[in-house]
Amino acid sequence: MSAESELTPRIGVVARRELALHGITGYDDLTVRSRAELLAIHGVGPKAIRILEEELAARRQSFAG
Repeated sequence: MSAESELTPRIGVVARRELALHGITGYDDLTVRSRAELLAIHGVGPKAIRILEEELAARRQSFAG
């Protein structure tokens, strides 16, 4: 599985691309970022955050802070 495909496609192509440009390609990368940091990234909105939070919870992980 490629690094870019590790995050769920449910968040959309733009959000996945923009996260990858910021070095966020997997769920572990999300655990060191806060919701606010992620929302500040162009293309990452509240819906993507909600979906990523659900995915993290299923893995018993969460955003930082």
